[in-house]
Amino acid sequence: MQHIVILGNGIAGITAARHIRKRSDDRITVISGETDHFFSRTALMYIYMGHMKYEHTKPYEDWFWVKNRIDLKKAWVSSIDFEQKSLHFDSAESMTYDKLIIATGSVSNKFGWPGQDLKGVQGLYSKQDLDLMEENTKGIKHAVILGGGLIGVEMAEMLHSRHIPVTYLIREKHFWDNMLPQEEAMLIDHHLAEQGIDLRPETELDEILDDGQGQVKGVKTKSGEIIDCQFVGLTVGVSPNISLFKGAAIDTDRGILVDEFLQTNIPDVYAIGDCAQLKHPLPHRRAIEAVWYAGRMMGETVAQTITGTKTSYQPGVWFNSAKFFDIEYQNYGVVPPQCPADCTAFYWEASDKKKCIKVIFETGTKAVKGVNIFGIRNRHEVWDEWISKEKSIQFVMENLPKANFDPEFFTHWEGDIQQKFNAEFPNLRVSVRKKSFLEKILS
Repeated sequence: MQHIVILGNGIAGITAARHIRKRSDDRITVISGETDHFFSRTALMYIYMGHMKYEHTKPYEDWFWVKNRIDLKKAWVSSIDFEQKSLHFDSAESMTYDKLIIATGSVSNKFGWPGQDLKGVQGLYSKQDLDLMEENTKGIKHAVILGGGLIGVEMAEMLHSRHIPVTYLIREKHFWDNMLPQEEAMLIDHHLAEQGIDLRPETELDEILDDGQGQVKGVKTKSGEIIDCQFVGLTVGVSPNISLFKGAAIDTDRGILVDEFLQTNIPDVYAIGDCAQLKHPLPHRRAIEAVWYAGRMMGETVAQTITGTKTSYQPGVWFNSAKFFDIEYQNYGVVPPQCPADCTAFYWEASDKKKCIKVIFETGTKAVKGVNIFGIRNRHEVWDEWISKEKSIQFVMENLPKANFDPEFFTHWEGDIQQKFNAEFPNLRVSVRKKSFLEKILS
């Protein structure tokens, strides 16, 4: 029986542990200094907002780990001896392994701004960050958030829930427009403004100001504007958490380099999740994918390899989801900020500016390459099949109602979307969904 040690108790590490246990009787130890038990990192914001308690974010009861013979150790690793296959902890303890899975996740980015280490300045990634934010935002009058990404908009919603005014600085022209096409980015701009968020596009931070006692008192922008605040959220993305491995024998770049089997250059050592960087990513995927879904798939893949069925990481069609206050977002396939030269984009937006859909398809073959959906919940398995099987835009538009995930009493928008499609592409006309009797009554 081999001893498998997993460094990190996030979604990647825990998925690996669960699937190894399903497939073997090997000894499994999961190590984390962050928390005693696995929790849903994406639910941290709801603890702050009062919707959940910490114990509600744990997908498994505490007895689950004992029942499944998965040992949990709360500790920080200070060094790893890969030749001796041993880990050394801050407490001066050590542990040996037969196989090691590194799943250390991400850390919040900092870019050397003056004042970035003042009290009241922080990122949001770990449980410790959430506890610190609870302390740092008590009694404050104004907050500034830096960075136009998903963590930033989550932090804005958290502060907004406590009626703390927020000024949101982004370098780009529109929110998250390094990932979203202009129409979708502008829709989110409008929604943030509706929520009372003071969004400042094309605004860069120069320095964070000290009140003379080590506490933040404001920020200064590159244009020289001073914005008074008592809290600064640094949400300019995350990077792989690999500081423990810098200068070690393991190969690293931005992340820990792995092959298609998620193996590092060191025998019996694997890396998965946010900290892993694929040497040869598939054409439609990124080398580093710091998203929950990728971590889960990597965990399941590496478990098969470690238990005797060597399996390459084949993530399939890219997908992601998020929430911008009360607007849900889904993305399947490839929808870059700029439509590729060999593709055509179709965009529909509802009159309330809270719902839209953009479909990218090849101009020649008409095969659908990707979709962005805001405010309308669709079925993952349907879009995954359509994109992976290269269904035509006509087929997708004709069958759009099959993708709808909303319950019976929600308004269905497929007819409006199909009408606009027919108006823009009369040579590709599709039949238009008619409203049901109930929808006619409700409308």
